Amino acid sequence: MGTPSDVKPAFYALERGGWRDYVTLLHPPYTAWHLSYVAVGAAVAPRFHADRLLWALAAFFLAMGVAAHALDELNGRPLRTRIPDRALLALAAASLVGAVAIGAGAAAAWGWGLLLFVAAGAFLVPAYNLELFGGRFHSDLWFALAWGGFPALTGFFVEAQSLRVEGLLAAAYATGLSLVQRRLSTPVRRARRELGTLEGTRRREIALRALTAASVLLAATLVAARLDG
Repeated sequence: MGTPSDVKPAFYALERGGWRDYVTLLHPPYTAWHLSYVAVGAAVAPRFHADRLLWALAAFFLAMGVAAHALDELNGRPLRTRIPDRALLALAAASLVGAVAIGAGAAAAWGWGLLLFVAAGAFLVPAYNLELFGGRFHSDLWFALAWGGFPALTGFFVEAQSLRVEGLLAAAYATGLSLVQRRLSTPVRRARRELGTLEGTRRREIALRALTAASVLLAATLVAARLDG
């Protein structure tokens, strides 16, 4: 067993410094995994519009892929990047504002009901990642709901402008799979970041990589089927 500084904080983390820190900050595999939930939700909607899905993906990439992860890094430096605090704050603020702007524009164009989802997302990003309200929203269940069920349900609503059983089932799928992700990733994070060891991480990380690939492929398959339909 070494020290935490001897072991990468994540299997996808690049060497520290420069542009590599910004790539690591995005948590690329996990961002792709959770964006796949947006696509799954959109693909099971009764009506499908590719342009709506693209805008939804852009908004979630900004809010979840950039803003949430920047705030997470600001709150304790789990990835041990050298990105200055001011840069992390600027990234988080600009990305969250951009996501809200996309959401507001989408609501004006497609239906004002989307504003409820925009408001929920704007709340969940800082509440979860900064552990506001005493960390009440920073739990395995809230992770699964906020980064799993919520993206899937939003993807569905963007397309359907209503809530139906298909959307709820997609959200349940994403919530359940996110709980599995959490159960696998929590001991890996602890081993790498607190204990400074890779012992016991290999099988879990293989499973996480496989689930990432499977989730993205499933989403791509469903979207491809709708584009061809």
